[in-house]
Order: sequence, then C-alpha cells, then structure tokens
Amino acid sequence: MHRKKTEHTAALQKKAVEICDRLDTVYPEAPCSLEYQEPYQLMIAARLSAQCTDARVNIVTKSLFLQYPSIQAFADADLTELEEAVRPCGFYRTKAKSIQEMCTRLLTVYHGVLPDTLEELLTLSGIGRKTANLLLGDIYGKPAVVTDTHCIRISGRLGLTKRHLPEQVEEDLRMVLPPERSSRYCHQIVQFGRDVCRARNPLCEQCPLRDLCVDPAFTKHKGASSLNK
Repeated sequence: MHRKKTEHTAALQKKAVEICDRLDTVYPEAPCSLEYQEPYQLMIAARLSAQCTDARVNIVTKSLFLQYPSIQAFADADLTELEEAVRPCGFYRTKAKSIQEMCTRLLTVYHGVLPDTLEELLTLSGIGRKTANLLLGDIYGKPAVVTDTHCIRISGRLGLTKRHLPEQVEEDLRMVLPPERSSRYCHQIVQFGRDVCRARNPLCEQCPLRDLCVDPAFTKHKGASSLNK
C-alpha cells in the first residue's frame, strides 16, 4: 500500500511539472493581480479582496493608499472614516476593523515589518492561510500555495487533488508541486481560470492542459492521457 501511494505521488509530481511547464509557456509573466507598492499594502489589499473582485479592490486601494500613506496612518485612522473608504469592497465594518488591528499589531509587535513566517502572519487580524501564503510567496519569495477558488477548482480538474477544503488542497499541492514554482503556479492558475478553465462553460477546445484533465464532465473534449489512468 505504501509503495502504491509513493508511486502515485511520484506520478502526480511528474504531472505537476508538466502542468507548470505549460503554464510557463502561456503565462510567462504571472504577477499578483492585486496592485501594491509596499508589503503592508498587499496585506491590506488581500484583506479587502475577501468576497470582492481584485479589480474592484484595485480601484479602492488606488485612493485608499493615498488617503492612508503608511502603516501608522491606518493604525491612527478614524474607524468610521476608514469604513467609508473601504465600503465598496463589502463587509466594510469588519474589514476596516481588522485592517486597523493588523496595522496596530505590525507596529507594536513587529516594528512595522511584515513577519516572514506563516505562524506569525496568522496572528494578524483577518489574515488566514490563503492570505498568509500570498504574502510569503510574493513578498518573501518562499514556497507558498494560495488556495483560492480558481486553484481549488482547477487543481481538482487536473487531478492534483481530490479534496475541496482550502487547507486540504494546500496540503495536497505541497506534496506534488515543485516548491520553487508553487507560488507562481497559483498566480498562473488564477489567470488560466479567468481566461480558459472557467467555473461554467470552460473553453476546453482552447485549453493547453486538456489532455491532462481528469474531470468526467470535460474528458469528452480530449483523448485520455496515460497519466490519468
């Protein structure tokens, strides 16, 4: 049983490398879709992105970061005014409160420097594993797996995971993705999910990964791959 599991993992690792290679061809540049200049700004933008599109967040933060040009400015902000500034992103009271709390903690505990470990990032108000991994990968270049909806959906369609909860998918992907490519994979898969592998009506005929797809709903669009057997 252990040998079969090891062989299965090895096959998935090989498949993951092939997927990464093809995504590199299609998306040689895979920047974060959230716009920022300073590390703390990505933290705030990521917090605002919960239940909100990245496009809307980028519109809001363009003026928000001018209104509050530092961590100290966010920590000292009038909460009601901060709520109004982030209102377009939804859940504005909760988001404004956690933004102020995370900035206050950054100043009092970390001297204004974003921590570089998952455990420490998770102590910041409103920061979950998805955002913490985003920060680790984009700010510090550490191996990270950001399990957003695109990552969960497409990684499942490609057979890299059979599970659906974000933390479980993260665990599965860490076992098969090359660590140095994991953060890049997650950014590429977001763009791929928007362009081709959509939640509804995916463009299977245009998909550069169609021969690697294992989702029964879409396998009719391709010939079976030996890796999927």
